[in-house]
Amino acid sequence: MTLLDTPARPDDLILPQEQILDAEALAHDLAAAAAHAENAADLRRAAVPILTEAMQGGRRAIAAAFATRPFDARPATRAWCWLTDSVVLAALDLATKTMHPLSNPTESERVAVCAVGGYGRGEMAPFSDVDLLFLTPYKITPWAESVIESMLYILWDLRLKVGHASRTVRDCLRLGAQDFTIRTALLENRFLGGDAELAARLDSRLRDELFTGTEREFTEAKLAERDSRHEKQGERYMVEPNVKEGKGGLRDLQSLFWIAKYIHHVREVGELVALGTFTGDELGTFIRAENFLWAVRCHLHLIANRANDQLTFDMQVEVAERMGYTDRGGRRGVEIFMQDYFRHATAVGDLTRIFLTKLEAAQQKAEPLLQRLLKRRKKLRRGYAQVNGRLAIADEVNFLSDPLNLLRLFEEGLRTGLLIHPEAMLLVTNHLGLIDEDFRNDARAQKLFLDLLLKHGNPERALRRMNELGVLSAFIPEFEPIRAMMQFNMYHHYTVDEHIIQCISHLARIERRELIEELPVSSSILKEGINRRVLYVALLLHDIGKGRPEDHSILGARITRKVAPRLGLKPREVDTAEWLVRHHLLMSDTAQKRDIADPRTVRDFAKAVQSRERLDLLLLLTVCDIRGVGPGTWNNWKASLLRALYRQTRRVLEDGMEALTREQRGADAKRNLREALPDWDARDLKAETARHYAPYWQGLHVTAHVVFARLLRDLHADEIAIDLAIDADRDATRACFALADHPGIFSRLAGALALVGANVVDARTYTSKDGFATAVFWIQDADGHPFEESRLPRLRQMIQKTLKGEVVPRDAIKSRDKLRKRERAFRVPTHITFDNEGSEIYTIIEVDTRDRPGLLYDLTRTLAAANVYIASAVIATYGEQVVDTFYVKDMFGLKFHTESKRVALEKKLRTAIDEGVERARE
Repeated sequence: MTLLDTPARPDDLILPQEQILDAEALAHDLAAAAAHAENAADLRRAAVPILTEAMQGGRRAIAAAFATRPFDARPATRAWCWLTDSVVLAALDLATKTMHPLSNPTESERVAVCAVGGYGRGEMAPFSDVDLLFLTPYKITPWAESVIESMLYILWDLRLKVGHASRTVRDCLRLGAQDFTIRTALLENRFLGGDAELAARLDSRLRDELFTGTEREFTEAKLAERDSRHEKQGERYMVEPNVKEGKGGLRDLQSLFWIAKYIHHVREVGELVALGTFTGDELGTFIRAENFLWAVRCHLHLIANRANDQLTFDMQVEVAERMGYTDRGGRRGVEIFMQDYFRHATAVGDLTRIFLTKLEAAQQKAEPLLQRLLKRRKKLRRGYAQVNGRLAIADEVNFLSDPLNLLRLFEEGLRTGLLIHPEAMLLVTNHLGLIDEDFRNDARAQKLFLDLLLKHGNPERALRRMNELGVLSAFIPEFEPIRAMMQFNMYHHYTVDEHIIQCISHLARIERRELIEELPVSSSILKEGINRRVLYVALLLHDIGKGRPEDHSILGARITRKVAPRLGLKPREVDTAEWLVRHHLLMSDTAQKRDIADPRTVRDFAKAVQSRERLDLLLLLTVCDIRGVGPGTWNNWKASLLRALYRQTRRVLEDGMEALTREQRGADAKRNLREALPDWDARDLKAETARHYAPYWQGLHVTAHVVFARLLRDLHADEIAIDLAIDADRDATRACFALADHPGIFSRLAGALALVGANVVDARTYTSKDGFATAVFWIQDADGHPFEESRLPRLRQMIQKTLKGEVVPRDAIKSRDKLRKRERAFRVPTHITFDNEGSEIYTIIEVDTRDRPGLLYDLTRTLAAANVYIASAVIATYGEQVVDTFYVKDMFGLKFHTESKRVALEKKLRTAIDEGVERARE
């Protein structure tokens, strides 16, 4: 077959063939090169630039056409495939007719070139691999070896990523029997050129000798492969998915087609409708999902200018722009794009379930192992049946005669522990219209829904399936906008709806007593008893207001006021649920953004909460909310902050506001220090307790007081004493410094810590009456864990050098203070607030902005330059966003009451932030 005989698919391509590649001109140029070449090496050198120019011109033309029709993935992938076919066949033509011609070939001197894998299927992204099978009738001959070698050198010189194998038909049968990956590649082989009879013989023998009779074996292998891939890639709703390999991605669709092709011998997915595997609607869903996912993959390749299937944050923004998504309704275009992505991924999951059910019915897929082991039938309620170990509907007409059965199905699934049969799911999705206003206001429906949350111990299973099938949005229409809604930030690992379901899953785990060691306070609250109806409903609705311009807590509270009665809550319960949704961030913000060692913080929080019942409910909601953000978000640091805030607030609520005063704390701290240092004589103890001002005693735990007492003992004015210790209970390393006080000390310490890659999560500094500074920083590594013991000596060394002036942080930090490429896609506006009410003696400055390694140093250096005294800093990080809170006084020891001073200071801080971001982007 010559280049001019390339199979034409004019209707399939995104633009006419002649606009992609001028076949006649290319053939003419290659013939001219061949006429002037003295040998094969000369011809290769002359042919490669000609082919390169043709290929690159074709790629540019396809990319330009795709840019104007960014959703037309199928014609684009076919065009890239046709262009690749043309180049491969040109190489074959040169190798067989010009480089290594045979005037009288023998029976063994034949070769067929086949495309395999995705290339064989006729689908290619711009930088997909070119997988080739060189097929020979017998053991490879010197002529065939020369042809293959010349072809490969040409293709490699064209910078194509070629996967290749040289085999006989017998080799293919033997290796395909041993390896399912090879068998899958052979399943999709497509003859390109060379000996057509040899390729036809391979197809015939594969079908007769390898594929027939091994359908079940192949199906099980592909499904096991899929499960392994999902485990590796993570959940469908992870916010940086792999378009090809991720759950609900292209590989899942391809796996369905491989199995269908293997069993039913189909060539196109449309043939599955006639076979009864898919309905017409399901085929439409398949084609739309496949087209969307291929479009995304092609755009990813074009943006990266290489093969790339990971939809990282920075890529999401560019792909969304290329596909025409724009900002609207308070949401970024990228968020709308990703919502579409996740809805297609969910649809792929639905199709997989339907397909596998049909396979089970035909006995091509074995029953799930657990169901084979537990073969006893569950005692089902009337109207249900068990089919292939799944919960099925016995009589569809009878089932649909009572719309409430649409909820009862999920309750029966939870009660029996059975998975719902996909045909039952399909019946539900086809009759969602039965869930109307009367249905939603029916007290029986409300009870059924609450029972799903409260009665069976694993509500997340029912909620996730109800959400995927559209039942949740039909019953609670206010839920529909957040279904598959992505939150475009690095903090949230899941879509909003999946986050809510994860939160409810965590609450159910606490109730099942699975997290007693990890969450002792939450577990004890639930054991003592709490209004579970209010808690589950508040957790279900806490983020329902997201995705709109308005504050989602305020909007969510309004929605809760409307929805909670519809879910069966009584008026007083509605009030509590509304309050919880309105203030669901209050406890988290107070614990992570304020100094909870300050009695004023706790008293203000207690005034907002008002009752022990609300405090208990809010703690549980907060814990589940943080844990539901994603793996690794919850840690001992957050746990310790929330426990401390809960215990102190509970004490205030039970014993009155005066239970927590600065004076009482100071007296308790001094007494605790005396008890912790029994080997110290009374005179030394008296000197230690007298040398510090009141805030020192109120702001630190006795363990830190003991460390500082020992560091300061006999410390000279020219010495620096350092104590580094891992605080496992808080998931952080505690760094204590004692040295002669001087201006800017907080900033220099922050700079030293940044230079060794330490993330500060909390910090306090005090000045003693005899002129020493006592500073304590709690630091973590980049993964949110304590610094390893092995890294502490370098940390100590860097701090010593910085404090002695041997290292200047401002200069040294420049090389570390960089924004990674994937972080640049985020918009993080800067907000700076001054609060003179939250503390009795300090002004609280809260800086909410983009996080980066040198930020804390820049802020503290700016404050120091403005003669601002920093008493403490609390740092809360949320992915790419950080909130740095400083408790400060001016140079006279006063709060910042004057507006002009606040405005001037804010301007300096904003300048420092802007300059730092600019530097980090360079």
